[in-house]
Amino acid sequence: MQPIAGVLLAAGIGRRYDPSGERLKLLEAAPDGVPLAAAALRHLRAAVGDVVAVVRPADSAAQRQLHHLLAAEGAQLVVCPEAEDGMGHSLACGVRSRSDAAGWVIALADMPAVSPATIAAIRDAIGRGNQTVAPVHHGRRGHPVGFGRACRDELLALQGDAGARGVLAAHPPLLIEVDDPGCLLDIDTPLP
Repeated sequence: MQPIAGVLLAAGIGRRYDPSGERLKLLEAAPDGVPLAAAALRHLRAAVGDVVAVVRPADSAAQRQLHHLLAAEGAQLVVCPEAEDGMGHSLACGVRSRSDAAGWVIALADMPAVSPATIAAIRDAIGRGNQTVAPVHHGRRGHPVGFGRACRDELLALQGDAGARGVLAAHPPLLIEVDDPGCLLDIDTPLP
């Protein structure tokens, strides 16, 4: 069995961010000037050695740019042809690419401020045998979410837009209190 893998979900197009679809949210700059997806990937890679980035097909200049950026940052790309059908497909695609892992830390590419320490805490809790784990900051559940090997088949069966909500409902997560407001910062609208 392989170690715990990191899965960066980077296959969304950010309709809430730019309804026109002209700007790919994940290429926009985070507050530190780094593209959102690169910042999220760097933090994930700092805590998890083996990371895949799930992307949609490179059928536009922006998608090709995202692919290049994530590969240059050290992620193995996993193209999800069904990404348009919802996050569940992307999540299953990422887990399938590392189906022999001991568990998975699922991170979102539009969350650039999650601390590597938070990600490491999730990784370590999965490594101790917990089925599901999530961070909590001031009473609010955040990201990333960790899944143990026991959830593998349920994760592989995911489809649609619900993501892993059903898996988390069936296996309530161990909640870890963290001093990390970044675990709640999901970039859905353009930054000032």
